[in-house]
Amino acid sequence: MIQRKITNRILKFLFKKKVLIIYGARQTGKTTLVKHIIESVSEKSAYLNCDDKEIRVLLEGINSKNTDLLIGNSKLIVIDEAQRVKNIGLILKILIDTNPDIQFIATGSTAFELSNEINEPLTGRKIEFKLLPFSFGELSDNQSVLDEKMQLKRRLIYGSYPDVVNNPGNEDTILDNLANSYLFKDVFSIKDLRKPELLEKLLEALALQIGSETNYSELALTVGANIETVQRYIQLLEQTFVIFRLRSLSRNVRNELKKGRKIYFFDNGIRNALISDYKDIDLRTDKGALWENYFISERYKCLAYEKKTAKQFFWRTTQQQEIDYIEERNNEISAFELKYNPKKKTIFSKTFLKAYNVKEMNIVNTDNYYNFLI
Repeated sequence: MIQRKITNRILKFLFKKKVLIIYGARQTGKTTLVKHIIESVSEKSAYLNCDDKEIRVLLEGINSKNTDLLIGNSKLIVIDEAQRVKNIGLILKILIDTNPDIQFIATGSTAFELSNEINEPLTGRKIEFKLLPFSFGELSDNQSVLDEKMQLKRRLIYGSYPDVVNNPGNEDTILDNLANSYLFKDVFSIKDLRKPELLEKLLEALALQIGSETNYSELALTVGANIETVQRYIQLLEQTFVIFRLRSLSRNVRNELKKGRKIYFFDNGIRNALISDYKDIDLRTDKGALWENYFISERYKCLAYEKKTAKQFFWRTTQQQEIDYIEERNNEISAFELKYNPKKKTIFSKTFLKAYNVKEMNIVNTDNYYNFLI
């Protein structure tokens, strides 16, 4: 088993009178993780899979007087796929309020359903964790930094979903299945999502423009929808951990982009599956975009798993001066220029350096990228 970065943090918060919530896209390993946690504790535990209708009925019938029906003599209760249970937030509140010494862990593949239901009922009673596809740090810990560095070209094409990593030789089949039928199941199941074919068009359009500034008006024209619908679908894809957005940094320079956005995929493999392109990285015209998506998504995982707080941006002016990736922490800025080719020269914008309190300037390439991901 490849050890997940958040495992020790979860173990640290066990039995602290809080419900632990684990979010993540489908197939990122949430079930494997919680079963590992069950095996790691000595207390008697129970695992409840909410894909089972009988389990859902049991949970939906819970009230303050009958929680013993669920708990029995268990000290740790795991509720997997908890978003499938109606009023799950209220149910978890009842369980923790009436049984404060019992540890409850709930997992959910959709942030928008689960978080909307739990935020108010569980205010002050929960700790949240996010589980994404394998990170560089997790994979290098399992073998070595050198071993994982040697896999870079494969990661740029196939990504790091657990099934993909664990089944070399079958990557394209697994990714096709994920992208075509499984990963977006939660989005397609939304009652008022009336045009799933529109979402498919939008996903393909987003996949074709990673690394470029997103123009919602152009996207709307491309997919044949209004801007509001496009923005809503993008928000749903972000809430289900398929994509994430970077805002443009804009404070000091008059001609900076004020409302720019870039959209990246959490996993390169999913992006390539959406456009049905698994060609070798050396044969691709989108090499730079894949490299940018890979590094920024891996940096996102690194910050999330290590609980490092940083605001994330890109920077660009109307004169096309730009910085690929920026982190701001404690009013200090770290700037990153991303170059696949280590021999390619890079000069940081003097306009940017004069305008901001830049603590670090980093040129990231395939020779040194791992230093920023572990």
